[in-house]
Amino acid sequence: MRTSTVAILHDNNGHGEDHYVVRTLNDNLYLDAVMDGVTGRRGWEASQTLADALTVAPLTAPADLLAVLEDINQQLYRRGLGHFLLTTIAAALYCENVLHIVGAGDSPVMLIRPDTYQLFASRTSGFSPLGPMRAIGISKQLGTLYRAEVTLTPGDRVVLATDGIMDLIPRPELVEIVRAAASPEVAVEQLHRLLVSRHAAAPLGSQGRRDDWTTIVRFFSS
Repeated sequence: MRTSTVAILHDNNGHGEDHYVVRTLNDNLYLDAVMDGVTGRRGWEASQTLADALTVAPLTAPADLLAVLEDINQQLYRRGLGHFLLTTIAAALYCENVLHIVGAGDSPVMLIRPDTYQLFASRTSGFSPLGPMRAIGISKQLGTLYRAEVTLTPGDRVVLATDGIMDLIPRPELVEIVRAAASPEVAVEQLHRLLVSRHAAAPLGSQGRRDDWTTIVRFFSS
């Protein structure tokens, strides 16, 4: 059995459209998820709706997670007709030492190991989430979500992040910060300090475009 520790950075002072869920369902089952609502499309409401559903849904397997996403997608599409109530999703369900990843949009999941790392994302930072099937609520049928799974080993570190973080911290730099940190809390503190510094140093004309910052950092041990 793998044990884990987790820390969260959530700063919604940009647009107020990020949400997250961290749940311990039992000793061998965890859920981490970040949602980034689409700006100008009532994204804050869409991401909140999905977060609320994931917080209370009975989850025992990846199929349960997919069922929640399908249900919320249909709700959001009926209310927003594919033009409003749109949100991205990056979710990691840890089940019996296997990491199950589900995503739609540009919020990545990263698996960091001592000498390597893997990026899991339906779209990497810098692309719009509004392509076909790239946001929850954009199409009547949920369609093909990004999916992956990998077996966890002791020492693995998993990061979920919204694009507000990835736009300011290049991926290799984020990986090295998390890899070198003594704990998830230390990693989150260092990332937050760097984000504040980078935003403060940005050209004056870009300051108004400050995005929300949300990341979940989880460390696994045996």
